[in-house]
Amino acid sequence: MESIKFTETILINEKAETVFDYTQDYNNRLAWDTFLKKAELIEGAKQADKGVKAYCVAKNGLGMVTEYVTYSRPRVTAIKMTKGPYLFKSFLGSWTFKQVSNSTTEVIFLYSFTLRFPFNLMTKFITNNLQANVKQRLIDLKNTFENKRYRSG
Repeated sequence: MESIKFTETILINEKAETVFDYTQDYNNRLAWDTFLKKAELIEGAKQADKGVKAYCVAKNGLGMVTEYVTYSRPRVTAIKMTKGPYLFKSFLGSWTFKQVSNSTTEVIFLYSFTLRFPFNLMTKFITNNLQANVKQRLIDLKNTFENKRYRSG
């Protein structure tokens, strides 16, 4: 079965290091990530890094354990699902932070996944729903920075 991929991108008026650090600090996660109702590092981890696992639960109740497979501050993080809702056979995601000017960062979310039967019969619906949620998450992140609702440091 072929994997489904999509990207969403947004420009944020803030430095890449600041956006990267803020998004990867799980103490901040629920302050900006309106898709989730729970987000925590697990297995004793105190901060995100390669090999660290996280457990996140979406507001729809679906939970997923992911493992960081890439953590390259301040440019990119990537995760893979290690345990998740049955509908996903596989799930990968990456967040890229590109400094495009002194005070502007392009944030790119790329998601790639495969669906199990019978959920693959609803590929278009599931993809559209997930993509709309990702787009909203980026808007919420942008608003958090540009309305100065974040804690730095």
